[in-house]
Amino acid sequence: MAPYNPRIEACHRRKAYQRQWQVELFKTCYRRPGYFCFSMWCANCASYSLRKQALHGDMSRYICCNGICPCSGRMGEKDCPEFCLCLESFFCFAQSVATTRWMVQDEMQVETTECDNCIIGTMIFFQYLSCICHILACFVSELHDVAQFVDCLADFTWCTVCACMQTQAKAELDYRDANPGAVPPPLPGVVMQPPGVQMIPMGAQPPPPPPGAYPQQPYAQQQPYAGYPTTYPPQPGAYPPPPPPQGYGGYPQPMPYYQPGPPPSAPGMQR
Repeated sequence: MAPYNPRIEACHRRKAYQRQWQVELFKTCYRRPGYFCFSMWCANCASYSLRKQALHGDMSRYICCNGICPCSGRMGEKDCPEFCLCLESFFCFAQSVATTRWMVQDEMQVETTECDNCIIGTMIFFQYLSCICHILACFVSELHDVAQFVDCLADFTWCTVCACMQTQAKAELDYRDANPGAVPPPLPGVVMQPPGVQMIPMGAQPPPPPPGAYPQQPYAQQQPYAGYPTTYPPQPGAYPPPPPPQGYGGYPQPMPYYQPGPPPSAPGMQR
């Protein structure tokens, strides 16, 4: 059995989401143009404000990258969460945007459409293509201009898609804050964790069985043997008398000894 991985488990759980985003990813630029421009030119500030809104303003719940990175919980978030969030928004901008999107998606149970996957995948593709072109330009000088053009195209795609993602998360958070009853109940967990050990204090009754479980039958109390004492220590004469001896001093009588006779003579052998 494979070990439990919370990241893989979260990916499987998001496949069960069926709600739609309030604003589709490719429509954010003209449905929310004001915040789109703000997240385009002040992307780090938008990331900071969105994470704080996603936490309902309670910074005591803040963990770096929401606990999905090895450094999460080890950066002093409990002592100064605002400063740590500021560092995350500026130095880990890509992870900060993705983390806030996943938090909103898990809370509102919003699915990622095929169109969203295509747009985000295109952004990542141009980033890899730019890296490959720069590596090839180190060996082929004629590809230097091509690498610069692909790099500008990758940066434009990156800034645009990140602004769209943050604007989409902002529209969903505004809808959540305006309609508190729209937050769906959490889905039941897919992986069943083993229950912990229950300690029952001395003299206390065991906890009742869960609903739907078979009722526990009480153990039948064994009745004492007839004629034997039921208290301890036994009183003199409490045990029944032993049975009378049989045979030789209590031993069974021996079986009679069989003495074989002479062998019979065969017919025709007699004289």
